Amino acid sequence: MLSIPASRPNAYTGSPLDRAGEKRDDADFVAAALTHPDTLFAPVWRARSLMKGVADGHPEAVLLTGGAAEAVRMADGPWAFLGLWEGRPVFAVDCSHADDPLPLLPDGMGAFTDLRQVAGLLPPGEASVLAHARGMMHWRTKHRFCGICGSRCEPRSAGNVMVCQGCGAQHFPRTDPAVIMLVIRGDSCLLGHSHRFPNVTMYSTLAGFVEPGESLEEAVRREVKEEAGIDVGRVLYHSSQPWPFPSSIMLGFHAEGLSEEIHIQPEELKDARWFSKDQIRNHQTLGFSLPRADSIARRLIEDWLAS
Repeated sequence: MLSIPASRPNAYTGSPLDRAGEKRDDADFVAAALTHPDTLFAPVWRARSLMKGVADGHPEAVLLTGGAAEAVRMADGPWAFLGLWEGRPVFAVDCSHADDPLPLLPDGMGAFTDLRQVAGLLPPGEASVLAHARGMMHWRTKHRFCGICGSRCEPRSAGNVMVCQGCGAQHFPRTDPAVIMLVIRGDSCLLGHSHRFPNVTMYSTLAGFVEPGESLEEAVRREVKEEAGIDVGRVLYHSSQPWPFPSSIMLGFHAEGLSEEIHIQPEELKDARWFSKDQIRNHQTLGFSLPRADSIARRLIEDWLAS
């Protein structure tokens, strides 16, 4: 099985930000940046991002400055410094405490939208910044208390560290690694339909979280064996994709299928099948759908088709 290179970047990659980690503990810099008129704020409301142009099919991120940013910050939600965009500080700010944040903003500022619905249409840099903001605000809102002693945590390092006020433990943003793999055998690939898929006709690659003490290759082999009963040989890396929904990174692979007979795990999969390249190319005619165009699952399939 030949290594199949990534044909183009995945969604949510290609961030334009200099994360400027050295600035996070510079109290004077942070204080000045929070009130500077050129500073940009990416608001997050109940896991949704502010955008305009969504209804027209041309979404773009709305980053706040000046009075609009101050109004959202007055909602007194968590915030975090994300980095510098062409020298301008960028912060994420959560305004979920407001029942409706739009009255806090000037007219025509757009609406709060689920990023996953439009990521493939956003300029790559904007999608990356919004994903970064969403992931950080999820972490901030879910880690208010220490997992060691239960005491309240307070933000430090411009919102990038939470420090326990009881035992002093430091807690950092969490990213959970998950493997996602297209299993290939001859001229066919293995796709499954999960109970969790909202699209009842969609077949996609298999995926699962990496367990403690497990290499990525071992995770690929274990997940495929558990979910579909297929033995896997060689495992070749393809690409990765940030997936802050809420806090994962997807590590993409192509894997060599050594066996053919499928035995699905009914708790995980509703169905799994081998599909030929011709079937994949004609999936609409055959009555099944593929993952969304912005997903790494779709990229694994498309790059295999083109190989």
